Amino acid sequence: MSTVTPTDWSVRPAPRTAEDWTARAAAVAAVLATDAAARDRAGAAPRAEVRLLKDSGLVTLLGPAEHGGGGQNWITAHHVVREIAKADGSIGQLLGYHYLWNWAARLVGTREQWEHIEAEAARNRWFFGGAVNPRDKDVVVTEDGDDLVFTGRKSFSTGSRVSDVTVLEGVFEGTDRHVFAIVPSDSEGLTFHDDWDNIGQRLTESGSVTLDGVRTPWSSAAGYVDKEFRPRVYNTLNVPTIQLVFVNFYLGIAAGALETAAAYTRTKARSWLHGGHDRAVDEPHVIDTYGDLTAKLWAVEALADAVAVEGQRLHDDPDAVTEQARGDFEVRVAAVKARATDVALEVTSRIFEVTGARSTTTAEGLDRFWRNIRTHTLHDPVAYKRREVGRWVLEGELPEPTWYS
Repeated sequence: MSTVTPTDWSVRPAPRTAEDWTARAAAVAAVLATDAAARDRAGAAPRAEVRLLKDSGLVTLLGPAEHGGGGQNWITAHHVVREIAKADGSIGQLLGYHYLWNWAARLVGTREQWEHIEAEAARNRWFFGGAVNPRDKDVVVTEDGDDLVFTGRKSFSTGSRVSDVTVLEGVFEGTDRHVFAIVPSDSEGLTFHDDWDNIGQRLTESGSVTLDGVRTPWSSAAGYVDKEFRPRVYNTLNVPTIQLVFVNFYLGIAAGALETAAAYTRTKARSWLHGGHDRAVDEPHVIDTYGDLTAKLWAVEALADAVAVEGQRLHDDPDAVTEQARGDFEVRVAAVKARATDVALEVTSRIFEVTGARSTTTAEGLDRFWRNIRTHTLHDPVAYKRREVGRWVLEGELPEPTWYS
């Protein structure tokens, strides 16, 4: 059972600027950090953690200010995700995915649709989940009068049991036409299964989901007008936007690992008895390792920040997004995804070299950082990200928009 301590956020000044929101995320992270290792071991549904994200206002970050949202952009969202992931990688992923699913209406919907969804989400502090795993067989969508009916199964549905609304995606029966819709998570026929049992990201509620005739009005079909989809190049920004969120919670987890390890080294680690130093912090190899890992992490963070700025330019003018601009952005995201993966794996494994044997106790929980990174970085092969960059460099080839590129 979660032990996250309730906090009265209403007595704190409401965040207004990007810096304020990042500070609010750091304050939330401080709460999560107090028992992150214990909650990871317990593996309970993160209901208190999601309540914390709601009460602190972080779930409304991208929402319109006139409806109670934060009125912030993706640049701020990435920094917020990174801060939360420092303390708890699972909750960082949950929040990042929430932002993505909240944005899904704007990605593919009409202006009327996304303005309505974003206003309702901000006013009600909805927490979003999604049942859109492309590796599984497509969910089948049929018509029944003025309703759409979704039937099928997905192996993963991050946010599932702790969400208020869920993004569904399927294909119209007998066609190749995809459709997205947002439905209440307690909709009849929508069943979330408690079967997420992986070594890392244990609190992401990423178990399977069954859709047994889930009904929603035709009007909720994102981007459809008179039952016809109106495409834009902007619709294809889903993958680079998703992957950049991945990058930022990877970097958050790596930063959290480094900070936690450094605190252990300063306060608990012992120097090597034959090294000639009284303190672990004076050991040359310890100093060198922390310097090396920090430099590598800072470099990737700087690249991630630069790519986020590039992406925001596309989000600022959706109708102006061209295939070239989209492709160039995907290549940049692929590059930072590859480097973030490598550096995060290195940081989370090498911290044990500078904390020592006693740091491997279950109570310390240092292993959770590596387990979390190793689990999620298997989402899609990083070699294919490097391939996108290489083909772009050698041939000017733009990645073809797919569910993974």
